[in-house]
Amino acid sequence: MTSPAPRGRHNPRKKKRSGPRRMPMRFLLPSLLLVALLAMLMLRGYVHSEILADHRVQPPASTSQVPDEVLDGGPVIDARTPGEPATTLRIPDHKIVLTFDDGPDPVWTPKVLDKLKEHDAHGVFFVTGTMASRYPGLVKRMVDEGHEVGLHTFNHPDLSYQSTSRIDWELSQNQLVLAGAAGIRSSLFRPPYSSFADAMDNKSWPVTQYIGSRGYLTVVNNTDSEDWKRPGVRAIIDRATPRHGKGAVILMHDSGGDRSQTVRALDRFLPKMQDKGYEFTSLTAALGAPSAHTQVTGVELWKGKAFIFAVGISEHVTGFLVVGLAVIGALVITRFGLMLLLSFLHARRVRRKDFRWGDPFTRPVSVLVPAYNERRCIESTVRSLVASDYPIEVVVIDDGSTDGTADVVEAMGIPNVRVVRQRNGGKPAALNNGIAHARYDIVVMMDGDTVFEPSTVRELVQPFGDPRVGAVAGNAKVGNRDSMIGAWQHIEYVMGFNLDRRMYDVLGCMPTIPGAVGAFRRDALDRIGGMSEDTLAEDTDVTMALHRDGWRVVYAENARAWTEAPESVQQLWSQRYRWSYGTMQAIWKHRRAVVERGPSGRFGRVGLPFVSLFMVVAPLLAPLIDVFLLYGLVFGPTGKTVTAWFGVLLIQAVCAAYAFRLDGERMTHLISLPLQQVLYRQLMYMVLLQSWITALTGGRLRWQKLRRTGVVEAPGGAPARRKDTPQKDRRPVA
Repeated sequence: MTSPAPRGRHNPRKKKRSGPRRMPMRFLLPSLLLVALLAMLMLRGYVHSEILADHRVQPPASTSQVPDEVLDGGPVIDARTPGEPATTLRIPDHKIVLTFDDGPDPVWTPKVLDKLKEHDAHGVFFVTGTMASRYPGLVKRMVDEGHEVGLHTFNHPDLSYQSTSRIDWELSQNQLVLAGAAGIRSSLFRPPYSSFADAMDNKSWPVTQYIGSRGYLTVVNNTDSEDWKRPGVRAIIDRATPRHGKGAVILMHDSGGDRSQTVRALDRFLPKMQDKGYEFTSLTAALGAPSAHTQVTGVELWKGKAFIFAVGISEHVTGFLVVGLAVIGALVITRFGLMLLLSFLHARRVRRKDFRWGDPFTRPVSVLVPAYNERRCIESTVRSLVASDYPIEVVVIDDGSTDGTADVVEAMGIPNVRVVRQRNGGKPAALNNGIAHARYDIVVMMDGDTVFEPSTVRELVQPFGDPRVGAVAGNAKVGNRDSMIGAWQHIEYVMGFNLDRRMYDVLGCMPTIPGAVGAFRRDALDRIGGMSEDTLAEDTDVTMALHRDGWRVVYAENARAWTEAPESVQQLWSQRYRWSYGTMQAIWKHRRAVVERGPSGRFGRVGLPFVSLFMVVAPLLAPLIDVFLLYGLVFGPTGKTVTAWFGVLLIQAVCAAYAFRLDGERMTHLISLPLQQVLYRQLMYMVLLQSWITALTGGRLRWQKLRRTGVVEAPGGAPARRKDTPQKDRRPVA
């Protein structure tokens, strides 16, 4: 994992660039991946006849426009010569042209080819583009073993319903697949839903004429085995047998269902007819004509190969997505099940009347407030601390602010509030400096944009009555929830963070002490070397280090802190990008815990897998739920897809409602949950994907400073005086 860039937060003003504005790479790469994914799904839908498929079949019509020579002629119709009447051809006596429609099929076509090879027989396979593109190896085997291949359209529509442009498309796509699969073109064509020549009517005859004008021989049949009805092996053989030594084009199928009877019938039919002097041959060989195959070279060959390659990729991608959907489904159900069960156990344990962490903790503590350009917020933060009902000292560490943050605090002139100034060095350096200046053994850490309730510090430090506790996570809440983005983050904080912390508390593997509200023993911090600058998620990094050192990390649900969440997509992206990338760095940094013994090994084999699965893998795969919703709506089955999607949403709603109940929040905010799951989830996916790209490419991520408005107040806390924060300065939702 790449080490982070220097942690300074002040960036020199960049020179304005001229010219068109380019899309940022963080948007471009995930967007390209999403477009490629959708393209692969569309291609899969196309080759599975879920797009552009037309299953209408024309009823019989009048034959008044069909020439008598065609109605009374042979099964091969040649209408290739413009201005001249069509001619028909018959198969010579004692020659049989076995034809197989609708393949290739991965199960039955190899069995059919094996029987033909075993009995030294050849035939003609009229393949559809949808099947041939998915199983190109079988098409190549047909050609290599001396069989002829003909076109049976790409999507198998009734061409009498189609325009000439659609017919051309069906033919050209079918040829494209043959070129990619076997490097050939074919001049043989069989219309879907065709039968004998005398079944040609006023609807199908114009199609046959047009097909002929495009250079194709139209091949129907004069003997139908009716194997598609699965009438039994004996019936298939009887219906396929020509009478009186006549030649025949016999219709069979190697796809479209169970073809076991066809395979067994071939095993008896082939030697039986050979014993009678029949030869099983290709169509052009039976007619004494040049091969129907023409070699394809150059651009057409590579276009075909590219199409086959793309289809193969789409098949594998879809398979991967199905596996991914199964994984995310299992993770979602597992996570929510654990959250409901373990958060219930946690709440029941800590809410018992006789529950105590240990002896009541009453010693004074130091509250550290790292601040960089927090002029708008810092007064609210400090006044909320001054209103605390617990003995504290406040140490504000000004990390090289350029907006007079330290001056604001000093001008307040409040006892027990000290300002420590330092050159800009980043949040971990500021916290370590604050620890060095702290007077007491317990240090509470908070962000410069956060406000505490009067009871927050008291509730936060009570777990230190247990000498095994090294750190305590508080209950961070979104204060600016009046915008849509704020409301979505409110749901995320209550459900995704605080319910998670209850679960992790019970499991003994809390992954993160939130920067907005957390407390630490100085002894524990000293043993692990203080706040680390190795990652961009110092709160996650230090928490994992404490677990590995054998300390308990617990959750105090009543230690509430109100923080200002990002109010625009850009700000939210910056924050979550740093969190995601920093979490990945922390996981990588502490990876050796998996193979270690003692407390470190316990955390490595329980905590790290949970964090990796629920905080990295699950969010990355979560959009698959929505991708398959769209896929199901377009291609079906729509009912099952919608039911499954709403089922997942219902599970999430149950967990969210329970989390809101535990936190005493109003349920009205859950109205936006469905929209949050659709839109917010995609944004988090793009953030996490960009974090993966940054990690895998060795990119460096600078510290992201969010623009604050200073409008958050703690319920019941002292109001702050904000002379320089008019309401009009609030950033709108992007």
